[in-house]
Amino acid sequence: MIDYTRDNLKQLKTIGTAAPAGMQGFQALNSGAFGDGANDAKPKDLIAVAVAIAKECPYCMDIHGAKAREAGATDVELAEAALVAAAIGAGAAMTHATHVFA
Repeated sequence: MIDYTRDNLKQLKTIGTAAPAGMQGFQALNSGAFGDGANDAKPKDLIAVAVAIAKECPYCMDIHGAKAREAGATDVELAEAALVAAAIGAGAAMTHATHVFA
């Protein structure tokens, strides 16, 4: 079983040292996705929360949940993001289930 602790995030530095070009690319993608654009920080982090829930990433839930809160997200908005993630997961399961009957 994997131990999900925030201390593990310190190992990102190890990854950056071992694969600097790849880490720079990841950081550029992250900056582009979360930087200035048509949406401000709150909707971007609410989207990130929903994706983190769907992908079951506790690090992302922690980080983007906190960032969404800092950007003014309410319990209602976070709950709706969680429900969107649940609905998408259920929808994906149902549409994949159609292959059983093909």
